[in-house]
Amino acid sequence: MSELFSLERGDAPLLVSIPHLGTQIPAALRHLYTDEALTVADTDWHLDRLYAFVRALGATVIGARVSRYVIDLNRPPNDESLYPGQTTTGLCPGEAFRGEPIYGPGCAPDAAERATRVAQYWQPYHDALAAELARLRERHANVLLWEAHSIASVLPRLFDDKLPDLNLGTQDGRTCSHVVQQAAVDAMAASPYTWVANGRFKGGYITRNYGAPERGIHAVQLEMCQSTYMNERAPFDYVVERAETVQPTLSRMVGSALDAVQALAPTSALS
Repeated sequence: MSELFSLERGDAPLLVSIPHLGTQIPAALRHLYTDEALTVADTDWHLDRLYAFVRALGATVIGARVSRYVIDLNRPPNDESLYPGQTTTGLCPGEAFRGEPIYGPGCAPDAAERATRVAQYWQPYHDALAAELARLRERHANVLLWEAHSIASVLPRLFDDKLPDLNLGTQDGRTCSHVVQQAAVDAMAASPYTWVANGRFKGGYITRNYGAPERGIHAVQLEMCQSTYMNERAPFDYVVERAETVQPTLSRMVGSALDAVQALAPTSALS
């Protein structure tokens, strides 16, 4: 198994990607970071545990081991902004979500170091993700790529007010079939949680890059408030009671979207 990511293979037309699950900062880099940054506070904590139910669906699950503070696997390798005009974090972010510096003075990576990190950390995850999608697409007429994310519910630097609990993103419907998006939306709407589709979060690089419904790959991102299943402040505990309350909604969302994908007509071969 790769030291950069975990990978569990299933045979269903479902791939769950968790690119911000990682907490590791390699030993050779740790001296560059502030003490605060070494707590990796902006991790998408515990999502492998929260989404454990997908294994019963036969899902393939890939999850990062390396922290987004090293490199963000859900950003383009050229660091182009996905939300022009809005405050976002980049490929090798210099500030945490709340604005604190990630690196000590003079320690931020230069262009050469960023390129090295793309090759060393970013590319292997994307190679594995692309290979798994191709494997599943060879077996199924259509495949669901579910991008699992979570974030603190209140981050004034990044967005106004409190986020809705569930934030579905499909790049305004371009990364999946309408019926797949609607299936997930219907499951959200039937839940007790606040929600929005294609609001502040429309899907990151992975959703936008790999979502190609015309080629049988339907990508959906769910950014959920961490308050729905954990404590948002250190030590970032998983709260079983909250998690068990939200998991049925997640299960219905993923299951409904998967059912919709499996009911679609075949598309052309993956290229």
